[in-house]
Amino acid sequence: MRIHFMSLSSGSSGNCYYLGTEEYGILIDGGIPVKQIKGYLKDAGIPFESVMAVFITHDHADHIKSLGNLGEKCGIPVYATKDTHIGINNNYCMTEKLTSCVRYIDKEVPFTFRDFTVTAFEVPHDGSDNVGYHIEVDGKVFCFVTDLGHITETAASYILKAQYLIIEANYDEDMLRMGNYPKFLKERITSPRGHLSNKTTAKFLAGNITPETRYIWLCHLSGENNHPEIAYKTVEYELRAVGIIPGKDVQLCALKRTTPSELYIFE
Repeated sequence: MRIHFMSLSSGSSGNCYYLGTEEYGILIDGGIPVKQIKGYLKDAGIPFESVMAVFITHDHADHIKSLGNLGEKCGIPVYATKDTHIGINNNYCMTEKLTSCVRYIDKEVPFTFRDFTVTAFEVPHDGSDNVGYHIEVDGKVFCFVTDLGHITETAASYILKAQYLIIEANYDEDMLRMGNYPKFLKERITSPRGHLSNKTTAKFLAGNITPETRYIWLCHLSGENNHPEIAYKTVEYELRAVGIIPGKDVQLCALKRTTPSELYIFE
């Protein structure tokens, strides 16, 4: 079975990822317009009609803005924890509330969706409820951890099982400190329920990834306090310091904020 992965958008202006087989797929988050989702998938040769479900990490606007259209108008089931679903329908951006498309999942209870085995796990962030996703398909293990203030033991246990890891590197510490954000926002970002810095992600990866880790995609980069090259170089430096060479021992990529990645195909 050939497995397809693509980032459609990754950042504070909108988040959405596609993971699929040759016949159908799922989305992780729906924070960009449906028109964009359709266009990006079409350009990659993937019909929008093949999207069978959306799995939501948390209820912040940049992850849920299009759920009314995706769920209610397009008829795609939306999976999230009960508290996240409550938060979604209470969010200011949800002009069309979710009703018929609502599906509940529980944290750390594996859920089978066709060929996918999906396990949601708790991560520390400041949404109503917040999860990462461990997803197994055809013997391949993906892990999505897109918004979290620190890496807990629970999150680490799932991250370390991944062959294909999508993990946050939100901000460069110097850029944030010297930037124009107000103090309260800087404190929110750096709090234990905020976001991961490049350095925190880099040091965790350098100290913990295993030979089973094949791909690392750095996601949810800040437009104001980060840059793809800085995020990449920070992680590359820490990996090389422990003898792990990106491009040789593991593939490393910093995802773009507002444009799609290439379509990755894994045999």
